[in-house]
Amino acid sequence: MGFLSLKSAALAFLAAVGNTALVSAQEAEALKVMFVNEFPDTPIDLYWENHSLDDDHPERRKLEARIPPRGGWHSSETFNGHEFSYIVDGKRHFVTPPPGNVNGEQFLMVAGDTDGFRVRCEITVNSQQYMDYLDILVKPYWSPRGAARFLELVRDKYYDGAAFNRVVPKFLTQFGIGKDFATRTKERELTIWDDFPKDVKFEAGTMSFAGSGHDSRTTEIFIVMPGVDQAQLDKFGENSWETPFAIIEDVNKSGLKKIYSGYGDMPPFAKGPDSSKIYDADGYTTYLPKKFPKLDYIDRCYVVGEVGLGDDQSEGEF
Repeated sequence: MGFLSLKSAALAFLAAVGNTALVSAQEAEALKVMFVNEFPDTPIDLYWENHSLDDDHPERRKLEARIPPRGGWHSSETFNGHEFSYIVDGKRHFVTPPPGNVNGEQFLMVAGDTDGFRVRCEITVNSQQYMDYLDILVKPYWSPRGAARFLELVRDKYYDGAAFNRVVPKFLTQFGIGKDFATRTKERELTIWDDFPKDVKFEAGTMSFAGSGHDSRTTEIFIVMPGVDQAQLDKFGENSWETPFAIIEDVNKSGLKKIYSGYGDMPPFAKGPDSSKIYDADGYTTYLPKKFPKLDYIDRCYVVGEVGLGDDQSEGEF
């Protein structure tokens, strides 16, 4: 079958579920689960567990799907409390999806015991005078929808050439408005649902999607800057869309603090770059270079474990 993007897969999944009859006994507790595999090159077999049968019964554990790597997905129609399993590095992992959101949907990564997936962003610093980098550890269980969306955008090279358009020392750095007008116009219309908060505390280097309301996340991301006070740290996460999905490794040694910050915060807080004008057709061709020539930019981002594997993505089900 042809492979779909994560966005298209989610839409297809929900449409398919809407056309499927569920028996009345399960209807009250029906759950729709999207399982996602972000490993670079390892397919994952997902099994349906049936604890009502003896361990040696042939129907005790059934293969439900083989999920391809690099954003591959499988959608499952199940019910609250049902258990699945999968194997990573020779170890079987058991997972019982938590109750779904208001749409009866849950989104999970099958990531085993991995600490995370590493992304490197090569960036300009000191007003484009030098090159440096940000090493990002994407955490699979903190905010799985956010993590999967970020990895998808990285693989699509969406952030390559993007400006650090909001840089406020001891507060945050924000980026995520793509350089290409057609692409950023399309992507800003595609929102993802909020993740369930996991009580992960914000700290220097924490990354989260920005947003403007419930279920409003698109492409813009903020990074908590070193030196932010505890009162502000406590405020991060008050909004439903502010759930950490990654952290900058060795943040104080990274290029984060070297990103140009001389323009101050965005309007109406200060006179820095206006996000709405960056989204305009001339945002990168005229507005930023003319009004804010000292900004720093992302040169490119890539998933470290996927270097040398080729550009073909394995999104979708086998």
